[in-house]
Order: sequence, then C-alpha cells, then structure tokens
Amino acid sequence: MESNELKQEEIDKYSLRGRVFHKIREDILSGKYKDHEELKEVAIGNELGVSRTPVREAFRQLELEGLIQIIPNRGAYVTGIKAKDVKDIYMIRSKLEGLCARWATEHITQEQMEEMEENIYLAEFHASKGHMDQIAELDNRFHNILYESCDSKMLEHLLKDFHQYVWRVRQKTLASARGPVSNHEHRGIMEAIKAHDADQAEKLANQHMINAYDNMVKNGLYDIYKDEEE
Repeated sequence: MESNELKQEEIDKYSLRGRVFHKIREDILSGKYKDHEELKEVAIGNELGVSRTPVREAFRQLELEGLIQIIPNRGAYVTGIKAKDVKDIYMIRSKLEGLCARWATEHITQEQMEEMEENIYLAEFHASKGHMDQIAELDNRFHNILYESCDSKMLEHLLKDFHQYVWRVRQKTLASARGPVSNHEHRGIMEAIKAHDADQAEKLANQHMINAYDNMVKNGLYDIYKDEEE
C-alpha cells in the first residue's frame, strides 16, 4: 500500500457515519454508557451535532458488534463488554497475537522494526520515571506496530478491535506493576521477531496475553465488568 493511501478503517473514521460510530463505541467501551442504559438517537445526535440518520446507522453497526441491542418499538440498549467477554477476548487474542508475531517475522519492515525498538526503549525510560500514562500509550502503540507488521489486513483489523474492546481494563492493568513487566515481555517478542525466530515469537506473544489475563484476575482488575453483570 502506498504511504499516502488511507486504509479502509482510517477512511471510515473520517466519514460522518464512521466518526459517529467510533465515538459512540468509544463511549460504550470507556464506561460512559452503562450496561442496559438506553441510547437515545436525538440526544446523541444533538451531542455530536448530527442528524438522527448517521446515529441510527451507527446503532445498526454497533448491534452487529454485540455492543448494543435494538428492541423494535422500544429502543437501543447497551449490552457492552462483560467479564466473560473479557476472558474470551484474551484467550482468542492469545492465539491471534501468536499468529501475528509469527507472520511479523516474515513481513516486518526495517522501519517498523526500528519503531518497535524505539517504543520499547521509551517505555523502559518512562517506567523508570513512573510515568504510567505514557507506558499505557506506548503499550498500545507496540501492539499496533505488531499488528501492522504481520502484513494481513484481516488479522490486523480483528486484533485492533479486540484491543479496543478491553481498553478500560488494560488502562487499569498497565497503571499497576504489570506495566514494566509487560514491556519486558514486549522486548522478548521484538527480539524473537528481529532474529526471525517464528516459533519463539509466536510462543512469547501467546504467553504475553495469558500473563496479562492472569494478572488481571489475580489483582481483581476486571471487576468493573463483573459489576455490570449484576
């Protein structure tokens, strides 16, 4: 793909419907809208400065993603992400991130490798200074570099969506002692990719997701989702 070309997901974000969809999805995943809360087309349209049409279209797309339920003659209600969904996402991600790392050993560019290395150095620096916000941002970027380097738009799209779905709990996780440990695991994945060791890259990326989930459960960090199920 030419560097000046926009990927489809980026084009979508710049369209009116895309902007409305991404904003509502972000608000659901961030916890602004609570589970079972009704989403009102008029109120959201007024808030975003758009007509009801792009809001209605966004609702249909959100229903396909399982984030809301549209009940005929009643309205649209948030279903959001539940505790079981979080577990499922991490177990699925563990397999897909492993595959992604394997493919990255074959397709990563020199530019992507340099950015990945710089990302890890910066994360180590900010960890030494206790800058947790920067660690979270750099963690997010590391995974995006990994996804982009696998040279599969289908796998990249799936993983970026899963990554976004659990952003709330990831922020809590990375603000804990898990942040520096996570970056150490990133370094291992990066070194395996750089060495073109596909088996090791896949193994480490897979285990990285398992470790993240186990840490989350151990420290009760995803109780925010359990509360919404009650």
